[in-house]
Amino acid sequence: MTEHQKDPVVVGFAQVEEEPAKRAGDTEQGPLPPGRSDASGWHIGGRTLQSRFLLGTAGYPSPAVLQQAIAASGTQVVTVGLRRQLTAGAPASADGDFFGIIKATGAHLLPNTAGCRTAREAITLAQMARELFDTTWIKLEVVGDEHTLQPDPFELVDAARQLVKDGFEVFPYCTDDLVSCQRLLDVGCKILMPWGAPIGSGQGLVNPGALRILRARLPGVPLIVDAGIGSPADAVQAMELGLDGVLLNTAVAKALNPVRMARAFGLGIQAGRLAFEAGVMAPQDMAVASTPVAGYPILL
Repeated sequence: MTEHQKDPVVVGFAQVEEEPAKRAGDTEQGPLPPGRSDASGWHIGGRTLQSRFLLGTAGYPSPAVLQQAIAASGTQVVTVGLRRQLTAGAPASADGDFFGIIKATGAHLLPNTAGCRTAREAITLAQMARELFDTTWIKLEVVGDEHTLQPDPFELVDAARQLVKDGFEVFPYCTDDLVSCQRLLDVGCKILMPWGAPIGSGQGLVNPGALRILRARLPGVPLIVDAGIGSPADAVQAMELGLDGVLLNTAVAKALNPVRMARAFGLGIQAGRLAFEAGVMAPQDMAVASTPVAGYPILL
């Protein structure tokens, strides 16, 4: 046997050549960056993306940290609250410093209607966003409760119906209620963004059973969990349930090290998706021996 030949592995007395291990997610060009999924990507809003991580842009310590976090996350879609920016006195132009930083990342911009309480407000803000950013994408938020920031299902459907008629690709922030989600689909939404928990709470997935039902009942609809994610473990759980993506903001922006946390979430989302595609083992009530105790010997 020459130096470059590998030792055979004996399994059940048969000799086979051991092949180099190939990690799930690896491509011919090498491992995928954090947050990136399989090379074939996934389709959403008329675009094909490799990353299933959507990242918010509010509350970072500095613009530089925001830019580094976007790069570390591997995200290809970032959200921005237009109303919040205008209220804070930011330039009402896509050429302003803040928006220039976002544009420099190369990520797709997903404006949102955060802060709106009525369908009319949300529709007006969406139209402004389309003019400013030259995009038909809009993350539709219409809040009905000040304390939980829970979406108003009635105003949300009314706004979605009109925006779809106006040619928008609507990403509605909604609850995990199946019937409410079906109503949004009925008026033309092609994507749903059910919450995991109240915005900024960091509680994780408070009702994974409801999300599991959504996935089972709406198998062909892209589902992106939005709000309440507190740690990468929450993102992994969401992806293992079969959801298509994760949108979050506070968990990264308020971390002690936002850049490292963004990378952690990117890796977690990729791991959760790979686990879902691989098939997570079903839990058992009793122990199941993993080592054979009878039959033919296995020599390694």
